[in-house]
Amino acid sequence: MSIPVDLADLARTLEQYGPGYLLSTAGESVKAVSADPVLSDGVVVVAGPGGGSLRNVVANATVTLLFPPREERGYTLLVDGTATVDGDDVRVTPGHAVLHRPADHAGPDHAPGSTSSCGHDCHPVT
Repeated sequence: MSIPVDLADLARTLEQYGPGYLLSTAGESVKAVSADPVLSDGVVVVAGPGGGSLRNVVANATVTLLFPPREERGYTLLVDGTATVDGDDVRVTPGHAVLHRPADHAGPDHAPGSTSSCGHDCHPVT
């Protein structure tokens, strides 16, 4: 099921989550580092993720920010975007975001009439 949410709502959505992870790649390896990002003027700023992440972003600007659910069987927030290096920080321009969880975690609060062709209960943040 897809329920579009304006990316302007990303700030409000991020407030519902704690720290997450910045996922970056270079070659065949994925690097995951803890992140406590701040949304500023529509850009997600990850302060000081470390040299490996900075090198990955220079090599491949496509990144994902992952925020685990705070409650059991809750939604994981995934934010895909394009990153740039700004000094010791990474600045991510969001391109797509989704609230994701397996369909069998939906339970009685699953949205009425929702369907999922992928076997998951997903709500895009567009």
